[in-house]
Amino acid sequence: MNIRRPISTATLAGVSVLGLLALSACSPSGGARTEDGKLKVTASFYPMEFLARQVGGKHVEVTDLTKPGVEPHDLELSPKQTAQLGESGAIVYLKGLQPAVDDAVEQSGAKNVADAASLTSLEEHGTEVDGHHHTTGDNHSHSESEGGKDPHIWLDPVKYAEVAKGVNKTLAKADPKHKADYQKNTDALVEKLDGLNTEFKDGLKKRKSDTFLTTHAAFGYLAERYGLTEEAISGLDPESEPSAKRIRDLHTLAKDHHVSTVFFETIANPATAKALAGDLHLKTDVLDPLEGINAKSRGKDYFGVQRANLAALQKALGSK
Repeated sequence: MNIRRPISTATLAGVSVLGLLALSACSPSGGARTEDGKLKVTASFYPMEFLARQVGGKHVEVTDLTKPGVEPHDLELSPKQTAQLGESGAIVYLKGLQPAVDDAVEQSGAKNVADAASLTSLEEHGTEVDGHHHTTGDNHSHSESEGGKDPHIWLDPVKYAEVAKGVNKTLAKADPKHKADYQKNTDALVEKLDGLNTEFKDGLKKRKSDTFLTTHAAFGYLAERYGLTEEAISGLDPESEPSAKRIRDLHTLAKDHHVSTVFFETIANPATAKALAGDLHLKTDVLDPLEGINAKSRGKDYFGVQRANLAALQKALGSK
C-alpha cells in the first residue's frame, strides 16, 4: 500500500532553488548571453539603445524597454520586462528619466550597469521661482519644470560622447573577450560625434537670433553648448500644461527676441505649440528631442535626426 506524504514547504523551496540553478546552468552566464553567445544588453530608451548597439556591434543583442512611439517619461514596465533586466548581461539606462526603470534596475541585481547620468555632468537649467522656471544670464534653458537635474544630455554631442565612453567600459567588463572591438567601435562613434559637434558649431555661427521656442525643455544642453537660449512652453515633462502667465511671457519674449518659429516634436501632442504659433502668427516646425525613432522622425537614426534638428534651427534662427 502506497502512502502519500505531504511535501513540506522547505522541500518545495529546495526544489524551486534547484530548478532555478538548473535553468541558469543550461544557458551561458546564467542567461546573460544568447544561444549564439552574444551578450544580452537591455537599454531603457532609444538614445541608450543607440549607444549600446554602436559600441557593442556584432557582439551584443540589444533590447529597448521603450517601444517606438511611446513617451519615455511615462513608461511602465511589464513583469516580463522587469524579469528581462535581471537576465541581462549589461544594462544601459539614464537614472532620473524613467522612474519605473530606476526601480527595476535597482531590484535587478545586475552587476554590469551603465548609468548615463553618472557618466557625464548633469546640470540644473534654471531654478524655481513662484512656480515658474527662470534662469539668470543668457544662453540657458527657461522652463517651468519640476526642478532638479536636466536629463537630456544626449542632445549635446559632446556629452553623448562622454556617455559612450562609459558604456564601452561597462560592456568590456561584462564581456572582456571582445574588449578590443568595443574600444574600436567607441573610438569610431566618438569621432562621428566630434564631427557632429563641429557641424553644429559651424552651422550656427552666423545667425540673426539666439532664441528658440520649444514644446518642452529638452534642449538646454544643446542650447548651452552652442550659445543659444531655449524657451520652453512647458517644463521637462512634455505633457505638463503651461500656466496662463507662462503663455503671456512667451508672447512678450517672442516679440522681443524676433522669434520666427515655435517648435513641436514627433511624440508629444503639438496642440499647445500650434495654438501659440497661431496666436503669434509664427511658423511651426519640428525639433526632435530624440527620445525615440518612429515613422514621423526626420531621420533613421541619431545622426540623421540631429542633422535635421540643425537644419531646422538654422532656418528658424536665420542661419540660412
